[in-house]
Amino acid sequence: MAKLCRFGGLKASCHCRYRSCNDLYLFLSRLHCPTIGLCGLIVSLPNYFAAEVAAVYDEDAEMFAAQMVDPVVDYLAALVGEGAALEFGVGTGRIALPLAQRGVAVTGIDLSPHMLEQLAAKPGSEQITTVLGDFATTSVPDRFDVVYLVFNTLMNLITQAQQVACFANAATHLKPGGYFVVEVMLPRLQRLPVGETTQLFACSDEHIGIDEYDLASQSLVSHHVHWRDGVATSTSLPCRYVWPSELDLMAQLAGTHLYERCAGWQGEAFTGQSEAHVSVWQRD
Repeated sequence: MAKLCRFGGLKASCHCRYRSCNDLYLFLSRLHCPTIGLCGLIVSLPNYFAAEVAAVYDEDAEMFAAQMVDPVVDYLAALVGEGAALEFGVGTGRIALPLAQRGVAVTGIDLSPHMLEQLAAKPGSEQITTVLGDFATTSVPDRFDVVYLVFNTLMNLITQAQQVACFANAATHLKPGGYFVVEVMLPRLQRLPVGETTQLFACSDEHIGIDEYDLASQSLVSHHVHWRDGVATSTSLPCRYVWPSELDLMAQLAGTHLYERCAGWQGEAFTGQSEAHVSVWQRD
């Protein structure tokens, strides 16, 4: 709590000090300056997955917790069977490493050399073939039983054309009858008050997160402030949110069809109230 108190008690502010999320967003935007009182240096990172980000990426304990990782690996391992899998946006190997430990032959594509360097430094990384490139267009020679893209990474492609290309690239890498698996959030527009464009999605002693929506362009910018060792680091990540029906059309254009859609990795029912989905398309 001490880190937040340096900013005037942000944790309490999330609930009572600011009349709206827009007010909180405006306050956080003022943190983009060299120094602020006693809070320390604010560091802006122009490259979203550059060395500075890659070095601390695995510090997100919740994202790497067994209860988050194991259901993903269980699902993918069952779907792949004795086959091979290709991960789009392999990153530091959060899913690829435990999946390879299950005996699955895993190849991973990632745009960031720094994330791949972090992966290469980990035990077991020699089991994974990695390729540097944009997963929407980069090609590898093999064909796979499963191609997967998890943890909202599809939204890092910020145009519809890039997302369409991603589906086409996935289909190209699939064996006949193979599966393309995507885990992605749904925009929380039902919770967006009339007239506001920003929404708080994380508020803790270490992290404040706000999504800034543009409904006209179907885009959002995910703003983050992290506190580590008394230093506040701010980042803003542009994204494009996408609806399930739109994804189904992209899949159809790529020569695949919907096989399954759930609200989570353990087969939870997908409904109008779901905040995310795991969708699987099968190559025709």
